[in-house]
Amino acid sequence: MSQPGSAGNVIAAIASFFFAGLGQLVQGRIIAAIIFCLATYISYGIATFTFGIFLIVALPLHLWCIIDAARFKAD
Repeated sequence: MSQPGSAGNVIAAIASFFFAGLGQLVQGRIIAAIIFCLATYISYGIATFTFGIFLIVALPLHLWCIIDAARFKAD
């Protein structure tokens, strides 16, 4: 998982697609995983109560989580 586009990053991106933050957790980035998970699912929860208006925030946040997992480059 050292370069963007590597097999490990692709697996992490797929994991983040199904569960926000799981890709970061697979990569060993625990704090990033917790932040992405909480922020994304809190946004989805608020969207449920605001008749979907908050999806304007939730969907891009989930997409950002997926892209972050796919583009991660270990030092």
